Amino acid sequence: MQQTTGRGNQTYHHGDLRAALLEAAAQRIESQGVDALSLRKLADDVGVSRSALYHHFRDKNALLNAVAARGFEQWIAISKARANSPDMTPEERLGQFVHGYIHWSASNPQLYDLMFGRPIWKTGQADDQLKEIAYPAFQFMLNKITQWQQEGIIAQSMPALRQTQVIWATLHGLARLIIDGVYADSEHIDDMCDCTVAMLLKRG
Repeated sequence: MQQTTGRGNQTYHHGDLRAALLEAAAQRIESQGVDALSLRKLADDVGVSRSALYHHFRDKNALLNAVAARGFEQWIAISKARANSPDMTPEERLGQFVHGYIHWSASNPQLYDLMFGRPIWKTGQADDQLKEIAYPAFQFMLNKITQWQQEGIIAQSMPALRQTQVIWATLHGLARLIIDGVYADSEHIDDMCDCTVAMLLKRG
């Protein structure tokens, strides 16, 4: 199925247009923030009619949910690659995971805020599509914590679920402090990541 934009000569296949819209929306959010995004502006950015855009997203909330879901998909893919590298020791994979989490969030602050922040979750606006990818993201982390327990590199005396909740909260807190500018010196980020890894590797 193809969709003609009605502006210029661009023609998109059905899936291509949705992907182009999500990419353009993510770029606008990252450069200008969520408040700068509207369906009208997005249609102009991609060069499509608003009717073509509404075929994919009924309103701004649906669009924001889709952008956040795409962010979780990217985060999971990157995290799996870092945490499952076959050429590293378990300790090194844990280090890669922590560094990757913090650097990815710091490099995508507006997207990270959308994925975890007020615009969707606190207002109860998360749709089923977002929940279907966000909840498995937590499950992925729980599986990694369980694996690292079995490998003996993190505490085995505490339940994996509780450790996952606390470790994610630790990484999220560090990410937020960096994003919010409280920890503004980028040279210290890797040192803080190394410190986090060292604390996690203390076995109990």
